[in-house]
Amino acid sequence: MELVFATGNQHKLAEAKSIFQLRNPKIELSSYGGPSPIESGITFVENARIKALAAHQATGKTAFADDSGICVDVMGGAPGIFSAGWSGSRSDEKNRLLLLSQLSEIPQEHRAASFVCSVSLIGVGLDVSFTGVWLGSVAFAERGTAGFGYDSIFIPEGFDLTAAELDPELKNSLSHRFLAMSQLADYLSS
Repeated sequence: MELVFATGNQHKLAEAKSIFQLRNPKIELSSYGGPSPIESGITFVENARIKALAAHQATGKTAFADDSGICVDVMGGAPGIFSAGWSGSRSDEKNRLLLLSQLSEIPQEHRAASFVCSVSLIGVGLDVSFTGVWLGSVAFAERGTAGFGYDSIFIPEGFDLTAAELDPELKNSLSHRFLAMSQLADYLSS
């Protein structure tokens, strides 16, 4: 089965290929990096669906998209769907530094956070979504060089390391994206 992943982000594409290879190697994954639609949804699912639908309409192929971000409990779930542009730019570094600054006076016991990823699959007769949540907390400073986005400041539950310090294979077997895409791969297998 051929699937189009509506993303221009090569990190996400590599992660998705790795996940699908483990869960359903019969899926051929390609990317669609065409014009990005306006993400006017108010949830991760709505924004993922908007992107998947745009890719499906542009390519005529079954497409899926994800929307993900970090949700900090003490901030009422922010940055949430605004994670990618939290600092007012699309700079991962600026986004991380702003979030660390906003949490600078917050003690460890109140730094609970989660990575959330929703994926939506759109095709002829298909319109389904899945969500994965990876629990953890926000570190006090950046650590690690692997990963992207907020990985270097997110400490997964049960670990002392940030997601950016974890072995990439281990991270890919635990992450919010793994959880959501695994559900998608399992759905496609059934």
